[in-house]
Amino acid sequence: MALFDFLRRNEASPKRRKMPSGRRSYSGANQGRLFADFLASNTSADAELNNSLTVLRNRSRDLARNNEYAKRFLSMIKTNVVGEKGFTLQVRARNIDGSLDATGNKIVEDGFARWAKLGNPEVSGRMSWLDCQRYVAEALARDGEVFAKKVRSNRYQDGFSLQFLEPEMVDTEKNGRAQNGNEIRMGVELDQYHRPVAYYVKTRHPNDMAIATAQNSAKLVRVDASEMIHIFMQQRQYQTRGEPFMAPAIASLKMLGGYREAELVAARAAAAKFGIITTPSGDEFVGDDVVDDVPIIDMEPASVYQLPEGHDFKMIDPTHPTTAFDSFEKAVLRGIASGLNVSYTSLANDLTGVSYSSIRQGTIEERDNYKMLQSFVIEHFCEPVFNAWLDSALDFGSMNIPATNEKFNKFSSNIIFRGRGFAWVDPQREINASVTAINNGLLSMTDVANNYGRDVEDLFSQIQSDKEMAERFGLSMAFEPFGNKSPATPDVESGEEQDDGEL
Repeated sequence: MALFDFLRRNEASPKRRKMPSGRRSYSGANQGRLFADFLASNTSADAELNNSLTVLRNRSRDLARNNEYAKRFLSMIKTNVVGEKGFTLQVRARNIDGSLDATGNKIVEDGFARWAKLGNPEVSGRMSWLDCQRYVAEALARDGEVFAKKVRSNRYQDGFSLQFLEPEMVDTEKNGRAQNGNEIRMGVELDQYHRPVAYYVKTRHPNDMAIATAQNSAKLVRVDASEMIHIFMQQRQYQTRGEPFMAPAIASLKMLGGYREAELVAARAAAAKFGIITTPSGDEFVGDDVVDDVPIIDMEPASVYQLPEGHDFKMIDPTHPTTAFDSFEKAVLRGIASGLNVSYTSLANDLTGVSYSSIRQGTIEERDNYKMLQSFVIEHFCEPVFNAWLDSALDFGSMNIPATNEKFNKFSSNIIFRGRGFAWVDPQREINASVTAINNGLLSMTDVANNYGRDVEDLFSQIQSDKEMAERFGLSMAFEPFGNKSPATPDVESGEEQDDGEL
């Protein structure tokens, strides 16, 4: 009976099946042999950066100096984010009745333009406002972060200037607790909400070429957060320092550079043809000279030599570069371009086999990234700098505007920094599409002007000025904007001009 009960209990209770080792509900979480080298951590952003930031930054800088594609990437950032003229300021403050304060706006714009000239915006006097913008764009991509200290002094225009600090001057090894109880992470003092309170800055670069003495040795100074502009793109919550833009592509860029160098050396060796002469005894001297105990025969091009009886000549002909070199390099570069968030055609300067539709799609995505970076630089650098300058200029009395909080708020809250626009792959198609969109009420002139990096008010003013100038010289404009006829547009298919009718 007992045996029967035992069998019945085991039959009634289902057998518990064990999950196979290494199997997970998500395939990406599998831990089998195929994922044995997939070592991922669950540490915080700061923990990851604390271990890797210095190495990442140093390697990114090395690539910027020595790798042509890294150099190209940084040049693309400067060119497309900042451009030829940089970010232009427009003040649009209004009076109580809602009308534009034209007089006040012009005073502020002219004052900022004076300060923006070479010698004023940066403490060394070597940079203009445009130079500062280009420096920030490149340093942000190369180093991952930019530190700009606000300096107030009567020695500078409007009593204000910027001092750029390289990231390693903010001591990454400074960690712990401040005397006030705040946490210090990688040289940044934070309050309970992770808001920066102060920065611990070395008085000189820790690895400067100057001879270290008691007088010029680096000291650590606590700088209040209100005096510092710290720019970096936050990718994770509670991230204190920024990582270089090139971080995902550093390994590939380095290895591709080594591969190209190896192929280049091999190709050079292959171009210099050489061979080996064998003799019956193996020790007969048949050379013209001896280099490192090896007999060498100097051969001239287009020459035929007769070897003695029993001698044999074997040509060494390495084949480099290989036929797969070009396609392999392109494949690697496409991955690198994806990691840098740019198009392959732009990074490689390669338009081979590119169609209009493909380059258009790549250009759209790439320019959206540049526009995002433009907005970031404006919000995190241009606007804070303007506000700091305006506050100092009002106190300094360099503008005929009362130094009051009301005046500061009036102008600081009504500014526009406009970045460069982008010409289209096919300008004619772009213009025709804009005209159609305006005619159908889908876009305004303001929208179109903004796409070209222009302010519509300035555009109208320039058009009016051109018309008046043409009238003074007794000339007529070839095209009358907002007139009865739109400009003739070429027929893309036939190459003939067609009249699109009235605007």
